[in-house]
Amino acid sequence: MSKFKSLGLNDTLLQAITDMGFEAPSEVQEKTIPILLEKDIDLVALAQTGTGKTAAFGFPMLQKIDVGSRTTQGLILSPTRELCLQITNELKLYGKHEKGLNVVAIYGGASIQDQARQIQKGAQIIVATPGRMKDMIGRRMIDISKIEYCVLDEADEMLNMGFYEDITEILSYSPDDKSTWLFSATMPREVRNIAKKFMHDPIEVTVGSANVGSSQVSHEYYLVNARDRYAALKRLADAQPDIFSVIFCRTKRDTQKVAEQLIEDGYNAAAIHGDLSQNQRDMVMNSFRKRQIQMLVATDVAARGIDVENITHVINYQLPDEIETYTHRSGRTGRAGKTGISMVIVSKSEVRKISSIEKKIQKKFEKKEIPSGDHICEMQLFHLANNIANTEINHEIDVHLPKLNDALESFSKEELIKKFFSVEFTRFNNYYKKSKDLNVEGGRSSYEEDQKDSTRYFINIGTKDDFDWMTLKDFLKDLLDLGKDGVYKVDVKDSFSFFNTDDTHEELVLSVFKDFQLEGRSVSVEVSKDKGRSGGGGGRRGGGRGRDDRGRGGDRGRRGERSSDRGGDRGRSENRRGDRDRGKSDSDFGGGSKDGFKKRRSGSGDDKPKFSGKRRGGGDKPESKGTGGKRRRRV
Repeated sequence: MSKFKSLGLNDTLLQAITDMGFEAPSEVQEKTIPILLEKDIDLVALAQTGTGKTAAFGFPMLQKIDVGSRTTQGLILSPTRELCLQITNELKLYGKHEKGLNVVAIYGGASIQDQARQIQKGAQIIVATPGRMKDMIGRRMIDISKIEYCVLDEADEMLNMGFYEDITEILSYSPDDKSTWLFSATMPREVRNIAKKFMHDPIEVTVGSANVGSSQVSHEYYLVNARDRYAALKRLADAQPDIFSVIFCRTKRDTQKVAEQLIEDGYNAAAIHGDLSQNQRDMVMNSFRKRQIQMLVATDVAARGIDVENITHVINYQLPDEIETYTHRSGRTGRAGKTGISMVIVSKSEVRKISSIEKKIQKKFEKKEIPSGDHICEMQLFHLANNIANTEINHEIDVHLPKLNDALESFSKEELIKKFFSVEFTRFNNYYKKSKDLNVEGGRSSYEEDQKDSTRYFINIGTKDDFDWMTLKDFLKDLLDLGKDGVYKVDVKDSFSFFNTDDTHEELVLSVFKDFQLEGRSVSVEVSKDKGRSGGGGGRRGGGRGRDDRGRGGDRGRRGERSSDRGGDRGRSENRRGDRDRGKSDSDFGGGSKDGFKKRRSGSGDDKPKFSGKRRGGGDKPESKGTGGKRRRRV
């Protein structure tokens, strides 16, 4: 406690620190707490997830507010419900000896009237998601005109989720002379812009290097065919019998689908995403914290605020759109001085992204092989043996030993061992004994070989048309009928995109998009000479302007999945969600159990939504599966 005392904290806070068993402050706490306690300033703190940022701003705010007043003096904005509740609970623990302290969480998916009543009782600190906060300010349920301290926690993620306008409006109701403390794991351009707009000469504190991954996390990638992605996930899990992991998918739909497949195949798994009610989220997270769930499948937004100890692995089932998001994902493991592993499952069309991530996080990825069936069986066998060796003997069985000896006396020691392990091992061995090798040869060095016989195309639709790379790939794949891997290297920009097919399909692609319309808009496709990197332009057959990837700027696309994943945090009603999850009970999102070596079955089926379009001049318009012929975003 003496180390915390040297930071300048008062006795009531130091007593709470002792109660919680904290021994020494983290680096971000050592650097920020004395500065924030000394004077009222604006501050930008860059630190990775899991480094103790909540205490870094929580202790100074608790010490500086007047708990004897019922006026709201502190506001903390966070991107998700989970993180909002987590911060609230931690502040209550930090301030447990501060008599009269009232910290209130404001978030979507819960009764707005109940939250308003808690505010009216007098809340010195409000922790809120931007959507619900904006809604309550608009209804005049909250007054922040007298706040003295404002914290923007996980600022990069709030901006990634599209909360910039909400934050701007919320802060317009606050005093200009307040102290603003911005905490972020990464420092993209958008975060710097918000710091310039809302802060006055902020002091910048950096723990480690900005945007750099944690030194406690090792990074691995596994190269497989896209169709083998789920099978690879199961093998990675089976090769780590004690795995306690978070598995990241890009969309809510994929998150739910992967979790359901894992449960069906006998794993302790569950999904967490924006379509779950708050009660369902709480049930899933409570089960995960108790380790009743070993594999939590999550979207990036829903995973923010997951502060669970001893997560052994993060598995990137699909890579995120933004490199900064990978930093947040990998930060779920390797926390509080522990080590962790971040695994990435990639296909050949995605492997080039690994180099970009390496440059950003300044860490090297190790290319590893998907374990063979024999290796997995061996790992599981010795895991079972270790469990038996470490099992404490229950002597209540002693009374039954004479009969057990009589039943087994005809077998030798070796026979008994074989029989005992065969009870659990045989089914597992039968599943893997004829399994194929899932590994794909090549990698980042095989780029030129991967480009052979490939044509690069320019198409005049992009994120402004509500496409990301996955939904555009689905659209093209279904329209061109080229099979699951027929369209690849999809690169979506703001108002245009690029994609590749094999050279043999060039004539088909150009003919399909001749005079093509999508919801009344002309869609054109042209050939680019560039095959996936910036380079020279090309021309459409019969003439036309060449297109290439150069000078087009970064992908500033609207993140449809992230926006939709906010759920109630943007003030939207629960019953505006899609029909897909209606009628499901809480148990539909909970975990299944893996009974020993329960037989697994591979997942199958591809129910990706179909998109529709038509050519100018009439013709049949193919109906979209389950969408009444209208194009919709994949969710």
